[in-house]
Amino acid sequence: MYFDDFQSFWDMGGYGLYVWLSFGVSFLSLAWLWLDSFFSKRALFKNVHAEQARLARIKVASENSENNGVQV
Repeated sequence: MYFDDFQSFWDMGGYGLYVWLSFGVSFLSLAWLWLDSFFSKRALFKNVHAEQARLARIKVASENSENNGVQV
């Protein structure tokens, strides 16, 4: 597609508002999706790490109580 000047490029033959608005909405949607995925992944890893640490503490406590002759 050929445009006479930069203003014609932005105007897009009278459809510029719709064209650039659709690009903007698409970009914002993709950015929102990426950010949501990023923070969800971070929260998931944090929860998994906390669960692993909790299980490790339970295992150590269980081993200590067995060594002391106390049943849990």
